[in-house]
Amino acid sequence: MSGKRVCPVCGSTEFIYDPSRGEIVCKVCGYVIEENVVDEGPEWRAFDPSQREKRARVGAPESILLHDKGLSTDIGVDRSLTGLMREKMYRLRKWQSRLRVSDAAERNLAFALSELDRIASQLKLPRHVEEEAARLYREAVRKGLIRGRSIEAVIAACVYAACRLLKVPRTLDEIADISRVDKKEIGRSFRFIARHLNLTPKKLFVKPTDYVNKFADELGLSEKVRRRAIQILEEAYERGLTSGKSPAGLVAAALYIAGLLEGEKRTQREVAEVARVTEVTVRNRYKELVDKLNLKIPL
Repeated sequence: MSGKRVCPVCGSTEFIYDPSRGEIVCKVCGYVIEENVVDEGPEWRAFDPSQREKRARVGAPESILLHDKGLSTDIGVDRSLTGLMREKMYRLRKWQSRLRVSDAAERNLAFALSELDRIASQLKLPRHVEEEAARLYREAVRKGLIRGRSIEAVIAACVYAACRLLKVPRTLDEIADISRVDKKEIGRSFRFIARHLNLTPKKLFVKPTDYVNKFADELGLSEKVRRRAIQILEEAYERGLTSGKSPAGLVAAALYIAGLLEGEKRTQREVAEVARVTEVTVRNRYKELVDKLNLKIPL
């Protein structure tokens, strides 16, 4: 333990805290600098996680992923109760669940966050992405952007925006497949909230290289093919060939070319299915990259 204080005996500034005695001791000479220090930890001890959980007297931390941020009370189920007491506790639980979502705004938020949880779990999104999507949705609600729009479309748009902001590669097609809303409606909602929440193109920019590993994993391609695809995409970016193009289509074409160059050929159909683009898109991007980068493709 280090601090600004100085040991009056040896002048050292390094100290050790002894919790069993409540003392702060000089690390060099052993002089007791302070005694009777108040221990701010729990007064009980636990020897395993389950014991710690039983003895703790505090709840879970506040979470933006719950409509009430996890600050309300839950009445648990006690199966040892019988008769009138069991009926009474059932009624209490029912009323408690009703009180947790007391108005339309609370109900809508609870529904939106449950939909977010469903989408995030199916897409296997990291927790920080899910939390960012929840933050965007709450901000949209606060600014009145949800009115007249589908909750499912807006929450799906928030998930897509969060993925782009945090550089987690997920395409709009993937989100639309899991969501209960049409891809075009999600796209409209995304553009709307991006405009009103000041999500600039610079913030939302996703480099095509971010998608390489994801698509390569699905195609079973080796590390050398991935490196070659990234090299092709970086060169294309430097020459301005990626502007206005779908990242998925570019990555699909780059992986297709890299596979041909490295002897790990995949068909255009296989690559297109993984990237969720058409074979025509793969062919067009392939021709552009080969012509503009002067790539020699083996026959």
